Amino acid sequence: QVQLVESGGGSAQAGDSLRLSCAASGRTFSLYRMGWFRQAPGKERELISTINWRAGRTMYADSVKGRFTISSDSAKNTVYLQMNSLKPEDTALYTCAADNSDWGPFDYWGRGTQVTVSS
Repeated sequence: QVQLVESGGGSAQAGDSLRLSCAASGRTFSLYRMGWFRQAPGKERELISTINWRAGRTMYADSVKGRFTISSDSAKNTVYLQMNSLKPEDTALYTCAADNSDWGPFDYWGRGTQVTVSS
Protein backbone atom coordinates (compact mmCIF):
# COMPACT_ATOMS: atom_id res chain seq x y z
CA GLN A 1 0.00 0.00 0.00
CA VAL A 2 0.97 3.60 -0.60
CA GLN A 3 -0.18 6.59 1.40
CA LEU A 4 -0.31 10.07 -0.13
CA VAL A 5 -0.55 13.30 1.81
CA GLU A 6 -0.98 16.65 0.11
CA SER A 7 -0.05 20.03 1.51
CA GLY A 8 0.43 23.59 0.37
CA GLY A 9 -3.08 24.61 -0.57
CA GLY A 10 -4.71 27.77 0.62
CA SER A 11 -6.04 31.10 -0.55
CA ALA A 12 -4.39 33.27 -3.16
CA GLN A 13 -5.06 36.27 -5.32
CA ALA A 14 -5.19 36.10 -9.09
CA GLY A 15 -1.66 36.21 -10.43
CA ASP A 16 -0.14 34.72 -7.29
CA SER A 17 1.77 31.47 -6.99
CA LEU A 18 1.33 28.42 -4.79
CA ARG A 19 3.27 25.19 -4.52
CA LEU A 20 1.54 21.97 -3.65
CA SER A 21 3.39 18.98 -2.24
CA CYS A 22 2.45 15.32 -2.20
CA ALA A 23 4.42 13.07 0.10
CA ALA A 24 4.28 9.36 -0.58
CA SER A 25 4.97 6.67 1.99
CA GLY A 26 4.70 2.91 2.14
CA ARG A 27 5.55 0.77 -0.88
CA THR A 28 6.87 3.70 -2.88
CA PHE A 29 9.42 1.55 -4.71
CA SER A 30 6.56 0.13 -6.79
CA LEU A 31 5.35 3.50 -8.05
CA TYR A 32 5.69 4.33 -11.73
CA ARG A 33 3.85 7.61 -12.14
CA MET A 34 2.18 10.28 -10.05
CA GLY A 35 -0.34 12.88 -10.96
CA TRP A 36 -2.40 15.82 -9.83
CA PHE A 37 -6.14 16.04 -10.30
CA ARG A 38 -8.47 18.85 -9.43
CA GLN A 39 -12.21 19.15 -9.01
CA ALA A 40 -14.15 22.36 -8.77
CA PRO A 41 -17.68 22.46 -7.34
CA GLY A 42 -20.18 21.23 -9.87
CA LYS A 43 -17.49 20.09 -12.28
CA GLU A 44 -15.92 16.77 -13.14
CA ARG A 45 -12.54 15.80 -11.82
CA GLU A 46 -9.77 16.88 -14.18
CA LEU A 47 -6.34 15.34 -14.61
CA ILE A 48 -4.02 18.31 -14.86
CA SER A 49 -0.52 16.89 -14.71
CA THR A 50 1.46 13.66 -14.42
CA ILE A 51 5.08 12.73 -13.99
CA ASN A 52 6.86 9.48 -14.61
CA TRP A 53 8.48 8.72 -11.29
CA ARG A 54 11.64 7.27 -12.81
CA ALA A 55 12.09 8.89 -16.21
CA GLY A 56 10.73 12.30 -15.27
CA ARG A 57 8.47 12.49 -18.31
CA THR A 58 5.66 14.98 -17.72
CA MET A 59 2.20 15.76 -19.07
CA TYR A 60 0.03 18.82 -18.64
CA ALA A 61 -3.57 19.60 -19.41
CA ASP A 62 -4.09 22.53 -21.75
CA SER A 63 -5.79 24.43 -18.94
CA VAL A 64 -2.54 24.65 -16.94
CA LYS A 65 0.17 24.30 -19.57
CA GLY A 66 2.72 27.07 -19.30
CA ARG A 67 1.58 28.06 -15.80
CA PHE A 68 1.96 24.89 -13.71
CA THR A 69 5.08 22.76 -13.33
CA ILE A 70 5.21 19.27 -11.87
CA SER A 71 8.42 17.95 -10.38
CA SER A 72 9.60 15.18 -8.11
CA ASP A 73 12.19 14.56 -5.44
CA SER A 74 12.80 10.83 -5.29
CA ALA A 75 14.92 11.11 -2.16
CA LYS A 76 11.95 12.59 -0.34
CA ASN A 77 9.31 10.53 -2.18
CA THR A 78 7.56 13.80 -2.89
CA VAL A 79 5.95 15.32 -5.94
CA TYR A 80 5.39 19.03 -6.28
CA LEU A 81 3.04 21.17 -8.33
CA GLN A 82 4.26 24.72 -8.77
CA MET A 83 1.30 26.86 -9.76
CA ASN A 84 2.05 30.30 -11.18
CA SER A 85 -0.20 33.00 -12.60
CA LEU A 86 -3.17 31.60 -10.73
CA LYS A 87 -6.65 32.37 -11.98
CA PRO A 88 -10.00 32.25 -10.20
CA GLU A 89 -10.90 29.27 -12.39
CA ASP A 90 -8.03 27.36 -10.76
CA THR A 91 -10.11 27.21 -7.58
CA ALA A 92 -10.63 23.54 -6.81
CA LEU A 93 -9.77 20.65 -4.55
CA TYR A 94 -6.38 19.39 -5.72
CA THR A 95 -5.71 15.70 -5.21
CA CYS A 96 -2.53 13.72 -5.66
CA ALA A 97 -2.61 10.23 -7.14
CA ALA A 98 -0.07 7.49 -7.73
CA ASP A 99 0.04 4.42 -9.91
CA ASN A 100 2.12 1.30 -10.30
CA SER A 101 1.93 1.47 -14.08
CA ASP A 102 2.14 3.98 -16.89
CA TRP A 103 -1.49 3.70 -17.96
CA GLY A 104 -4.96 3.05 -16.69
CA PRO A 105 -6.63 4.21 -13.50
CA PHE A 106 -4.50 5.48 -10.65
CA ASP A 107 -4.14 3.05 -7.78
CA TYR A 108 -3.66 5.40 -4.83
CA TRP A 109 -5.22 8.70 -3.86
CA GLY A 110 -4.64 11.42 -1.33
CA ARG A 111 -7.40 13.32 0.41
CA GLY A 112 -6.76 16.58 -1.39
CA THR A 113 -5.89 20.14 -0.54
CA GLN A 114 -8.11 23.11 -1.30
CA VAL A 115 -6.90 25.96 -3.48
CA THR A 116 -9.01 29.10 -3.63
CA VAL A 117 -8.08 31.95 -5.97
CA SER A 118 -9.87 35.26 -5.75
CA SER A 119 -9.90 37.99 -8.34
